[in-house]
Amino acid sequence: MERSADWVVFEQPLTERVRIFLRLEFLFDEYAHFRADTSVAGLRTAVKTLLDILSVIGRADLRNDLMKDFAEQIAKLTQLRSRPQVDHVQLDRVLNDLRSTGAALQKLGSTHPSQLLRENEFLFAVLNRSAIPGGTCAFDLPAYHRWLWRPHAATAAEMTAWSAQLLPFEQAIRLYLRLLRNSTQASDHVADSGIFLHTPQSTYPLIRVLIPAAADVYPEVSAGKHRISIRFMSLDDVNLRNVQAQAAIPFRLQLCSLRLSHD
Repeated sequence: MERSADWVVFEQPLTERVRIFLRLEFLFDEYAHFRADTSVAGLRTAVKTLLDILSVIGRADLRNDLMKDFAEQIAKLTQLRSRPQVDHVQLDRVLNDLRSTGAALQKLGSTHPSQLLRENEFLFAVLNRSAIPGGTCAFDLPAYHRWLWRPHAATAAEMTAWSAQLLPFEQAIRLYLRLLRNSTQASDHVADSGIFLHTPQSTYPLIRVLIPAAADVYPEVSAGKHRISIRFMSLDDVNLRNVQAQAAIPFRLQLCSLRLSHD
């Protein structure tokens, strides 16, 4: 979910791939935040987030999927060169991003970042204990406790080494999601009595709902092949059960897809 001064953005993935990419983007943001925290608590959270990233990446063949996606996008976008209304400077920038990011993934070869969890006994022990509430405390993992109290320069160097192979994945996922989000403009709508129904002309891997920051509501999105339903719920008191908003709710909608108009 994104936030700006004017809008709160909610994203609903409709494919497993985009669902994984959004989770990883969230984890990469969290990892970057806590890597900058030099406290022991910050380091703990950074390690936990790194392990989460490695676990998610290990569940799917994201490298080959992304390389295939980028190759398809390069082929499609290259065809646009003949169209006079195309911004060739912007087109070349996107093509260069796709080629360089795809090349970085190619350089990884057959080595998978998740192998680190199988080969590194120290990290594997932390991963196993992390599933238990409080399971990584000092008496459970004394080696981890000692490592956390090493000089920051030493632990930071090891964190950098552990996460080195993740950088091409992070860049590729961020590029994919940027292209997906920028694939269409947001349209203005009003949900009468908090309900909005829409019949899509196609299927979309990502729905984005932008709500005015001043409106204390959130969307519940239900999407199928033939209908998209958005129900806006009033947040009000979070200690009580939320109810559907009864007022007319203005919002913006993006139905995002990397398919080109001539597909």
